[in-house]
Amino acid sequence: MAILSSSTVFTRARLLFALLLVSVEAACTGGCAHRVYTGATLPPEFLAPSVANVEAVDLSRLSHVAVSNELIDRGDVIDVTIVTDFDRLASTTTPVRVAEDGTANIPLVGAVPLAGMDLEDAEHGIASMAVHRGVFRNPHVTVTMRRQRKNRITVIGAVDAPGVYDLPRGGSSLLAALVAAGGLSEEAGADVEIRRGGLRSGAPQLIQPEVPRTAGPPAENDVAAQLAGYETSGTAPEIFHVSLVQTAKEGDRSQMISDGDVIVVAKRAPKPVFVMGLVKKPGEIELPSSQDLYVLDAIALAGGRTMQLADKVLVRRQVEGEMEPIVIELSVAKAKRNANENIRLAEGDIVSVEQTPVTVTMDVLRNFVRIAVGGSVALF
Repeated sequence: MAILSSSTVFTRARLLFALLLVSVEAACTGGCAHRVYTGATLPPEFLAPSVANVEAVDLSRLSHVAVSNELIDRGDVIDVTIVTDFDRLASTTTPVRVAEDGTANIPLVGAVPLAGMDLEDAEHGIASMAVHRGVFRNPHVTVTMRRQRKNRITVIGAVDAPGVYDLPRGGSSLLAALVAAGGLSEEAGADVEIRRGGLRSGAPQLIQPEVPRTAGPPAENDVAAQLAGYETSGTAPEIFHVSLVQTAKEGDRSQMISDGDVIVVAKRAPKPVFVMGLVKKPGEIELPSSQDLYVLDAIALAGGRTMQLADKVLVRRQVEGEMEPIVIELSVAKAKRNANENIRLAEGDIVSVEQTPVTVTMDVLRNFVRIAVGGSVALF
């Protein structure tokens, strides 16, 4: 084992320094084929979108004004009682279903338009029509609601209790469907897909129709059986996309849920951010679900920089529609002073704290000091 002299140490240190500078220069001049931006020159279409914080969404803004239980609609079944002989108080009560054209076929009276009326108006309407058609001279009519039509909704995806639910016609809002399914799960994203139509019968059919169905979370096997009971018509369903964050913010209540709709709550599964280079703990960092992640945050989560002189940061970002990733060059010092330089990160971003001539020089000086202080250290 040979002990090196001080002149040999200096000579090899200078040689090592020169080689490192050459390699750094090659790395800086070679591999720059990608478009390079800065935080100030980054076009708006390349900016990372803000995280949609589903946890802070006011879901109550997704509800609709409830329809009165006494308002008659298509598909409802009503009981109609007509008293025609006041001396004997003879009466007949008949259950009648309101047809899709909004009329109800009342015995002896005929078709009477009732959809959209409350029960009291329906009573007057039937009585007036009976007199007008010469069926009765002065009938007393009573209408009661026997059974309102239900909307059968399927809710799947990132909810606590996916399944098939019966919702009241007047309360079939997106909020009601999500509440019936137990609410959003922790992995729920902001996007909800509503699939409508594409069924032969216009509504889902259960494989075991003889078993009565009540609203509530069914067992997993039951859900699978029910979903398997759909018979498609060969026509593609209409698909609507609803952003929970945007819809709740705007208070948009235009999207009503219809019978047979399938609601799919998307799961949030973003790609992680990868931090590499001159950081203490390089690796993947999961994007937070409720807040944005910025460059300085990612570096801090990676244990911070290995040296304070490491100032150059490159962010490689794959933008939809672009063949090659873009490169954003940043400065840690500038990012600390200017919020525009501390850019928001997007899923899949690669953050690299880069080697520069300054950091290479610092490494060489560290090694040199270490060798010089330990003069008896054997290099070979």
